[in-house]
Amino acid sequence: MTGPVANEITQLLTEALFPTRLEVINDSAQHAGHSGDDGSGESHFTVVIESPVFEGKNRLARQRMVLAALGDIPGNRVHAFAMKCFAPGEGQ
Repeated sequence: MTGPVANEITQLLTEALFPTRLEVINDSAQHAGHSGDDGSGESHFTVVIESPVFEGKNRLARQRMVLAALGDIPGNRVHAFAMKCFAPGEGQ
């Protein structure tokens, strides 16, 4: 079962980046009681995304595209956000 923040991340990335693979992983349970744990159960996420829009773009450009799609979620509504961004056919 996913929560509202995970669902919003999925929706925003799907609409903006047309992923061929998208995993939104809630890492919050691993950080329970640590700094940034707000008790919501949705404070730490990892995203693995593969999208054709990443072709020809470097890692930083890809990450900026993800962050732009997510607006205020990383760093504001979510304490920790990690991402792995791939173009189709890249080794994962």
